[in-house]
Amino acid sequence: MIDAATQVFNNDSFNESENTMTGFNKVVTSYEEAMAGLEDNMTIIAGGFGLCGIPENLIKEIKNKGTKGLTIVSNNCGTTAHGLGILLPEKQIKKMVASYVGENDEFERQMMSGELDVELTPQGTLAEKMRAGGAGIPAFYTATGVGTPVAEGKEVREIKGREYLLEESIKGDFAIVKAWKADTFGNLVFRKTARNFNPMAATAGKITVVEVEKIVEPGQLDPDEIHTPGIYVNRLIKGSFEKIIEQRTVRHPS
Repeated sequence: MIDAATQVFNNDSFNESENTMTGFNKVVTSYEEAMAGLEDNMTIIAGGFGLCGIPENLIKEIKNKGTKGLTIVSNNCGTTAHGLGILLPEKQIKKMVASYVGENDEFERQMMSGELDVELTPQGTLAEKMRAGGAGIPAFYTATGVGTPVAEGKEVREIKGREYLLEESIKGDFAIVKAWKADTFGNLVFRKTARNFNPMAATAGKITVVEVEKIVEPGQLDPDEIHTPGIYVNRLIKGSFEKIIEQRTVRHPS
């Protein structure tokens, strides 16, 4: 019997002169290729917080494909004009699992009218659902939400005198992620607050697609600065990004 590691080795070539494995290049050259295989009624886990660290061009590709009936798992649904919010007008999202409504009037309207199924989830619980899904943990107990509508229909267990909810983990058919820098093997570095939900989301997709600002060759990233190892990444694309400010606050000169 050939084990998985041997099979991977046999399927890729070894360059003795450079002493490196080849065949692990995750880079694709088009957004169409990056999102190939996405179909109606799939579940997508999306990184980002507000408009910070969102995979904006991958979202635009979903809009262009016209894929419908999607379940989207993300901290929020962007705004009416940016991020995941652009999928709402054509009713591409069937269900949204999110922490809050945010700055999206259309999301609020569809939720209140019953046009959109919304599962509001405490923010830390949502992050742990993604992390646990990526780690192969089917469920976990948390005290968050006990005694609130969040607990309805869920198992409650007392542990050491305190009640906890059993929350199921989440895995997506696709995970879409925005990183700052990557090497061609898919090792990822996130920049400051744009890190947010992205590392957890990257682990929780059957197919994980990442768009980045910079791509470098293997060996050019310090191993100590890598936040997500390339084993989790299936496809990688270099994109151009718009620096969007969700709420602009100005101060008049005194």
